[in-house]
Order: sequence, then C-alpha cells, then structure tokens
Amino acid sequence: MTWIKTIGFNESTGKLRKIYERVSGPDNNIDNILMSHSLRPHTLQGHMMLYKNVLHNSNNTLPKWFLEALGVYVSMLNKCDYCVDHHFSGMARLLPKEITSSSVKRAFEKDQPELVFEGAYLKALEYAKLLALEPGNLSEDLIRELRDEGLEDGEILEINQVVSYFCYANRTVLGLGINTRGDIIGLSPNDSDDAENWNHS
Repeated sequence: MTWIKTIGFNESTGKLRKIYERVSGPDNNIDNILMSHSLRPHTLQGHMMLYKNVLHNSNNTLPKWFLEALGVYVSMLNKCDYCVDHHFSGMARLLPKEITSSSVKRAFEKDQPELVFEGAYLKALEYAKLLALEPGNLSEDLIRELRDEGLEDGEILEINQVVSYFCYANRTVLGLGINTRGDIIGLSPNDSDDAENWNHS
C-alpha cells in the first residue's frame, strides 16, 4: 500500500479516527493517499482542506470535468498512475457528450492535448504542463495569453491551484510508494456546496 507504516480505519483512534470518519467511503474505506498521512493526522487534515477547496468547491467557475482533466494531464506528465487512475474515472463521468474519455486519454498519453482541446482549454493545458514540469520558465506573457483566450483572473487562479495541488499529490504518492491496492477507484467528496463535507462517495 505504501513504503511507510500506515494505520487503517479499524486501528485508528482519537483525532485520526475523527478525520477518517469524515473522509471514509463505503465500508469505511480510506483511500491509500489519505491513509499515507495516518502517522501525522494534521497533514491529512491539511491535505483534505486543500483538495476539497481546490477541486470540489461550488465557488469554482470552470467546469469540474475540466479541472479533473487538468489533474489527469498533470498526473500523466508526472508519471503518477495512482492519481491518473482515480481522477480519470471521475473525469470520465463528468465529460460533456461531445468529448469521449478515450479520446482524452489518447491525447494526453501522446502529450498532444490539441487533438481534443482548443482555445482557452488548450492554453490552460499548455500552462499546466509548464507549471508542472518547468515552473521556472513561466512568465507573465502566458498569463496574458490565458486572458486573451477569455479566461478571467479568478479562473487562472483555479487552474494554477489545481495544477499545484496535483503536483503535491503526485509527489506524495511517488515519494511514499502509494498504490491502489484496496482502494475503490474514482471516489471523491462530491458535495461541492459544503466545504466541510469530506465524505467520499
């Protein structure tokens, strides 16, 4: 499950048990990426607050399917199969009818998002790639290009935060050897109107 010791739901007590009760899925399942924090529950709490508010908050104005697509793309760039598996499933459920999940997967695997995306979405994916892999090469020019494609500054912030979160999650997974064994793929805290609801369904 991970390269370090973890504490499962049934063995958890105190603060960890309280957080687990908030993030659990069916049959008290805890995603391995979350369980990897079990020796330091305060970092699990921080992870969930960031994750919920960056990706699952109704105050975001970009469509949730595209935020998930950003996460899948960044995770592929970072070679994090764990996050790809979890978030591809979520993205596929949310895609508009004119876009198929198989076409998105192919485009991302080839690192050619232009096969599916255009306009503001394509420019956002270009920004995402630079931020994930070459953040030192970013300049204000790309922000201007995002604006020129019609994105508002708040939406640019959403993109920035989703990409930054996934880089954090990818490095958590890859640095601790987290795998999907025992996970229920594709669960997420879907009540976007309640920032305090972390339950996975």
